[in-house]
Amino acid sequence: MPKTGKNDHARKEELPSTLQRSEQKAQDTFAKTYDSALESYDNDESRAARTAFASLKHSYEKVGDHWEPKEKRGPSDQHAAEGLDSSAPSAGGVDANASKEHLYKLAQELNVEGRSKMDKDELVEALQKANDAATRKARGN
Repeated sequence: MPKTGKNDHARKEELPSTLQRSEQKAQDTFAKTYDSALESYDNDESRAARTAFASLKHSYEKVGDHWEPKEKRGPSDQHAAEGLDSSAPSAGGVDANASKEHLYKLAQELNVEGRSKMDKDELVEALQKANDAATRKARGN
């Protein structure tokens, strides 16, 4: 089902919940990419969703239960940089290419315990867990 409406904006009710809590531009980026990919990939909804999230992650990072603009555009992790056939794990919306200082700041915002003793990879993993927990809480799970 198309994610954009007649007004060329995302149909909020059609979006994943994390995007419903995000700014309009993030919603539109996902929706327009999804619709284009759906057409390109012969209505393969799963592939269209993966493509839309990949596009979103170039400009946005997941922070808690929503998406926020990244400081710098580009792939969010090694998996995104290498593409579909990459064997590298995805960082789940965390901008693993951001500076350690940026990741630490997000860990502070999300009250990640033990953050001051974590290296960059540990911060990415802790942020993924904190984001997942915030999303579950926002969904009421």
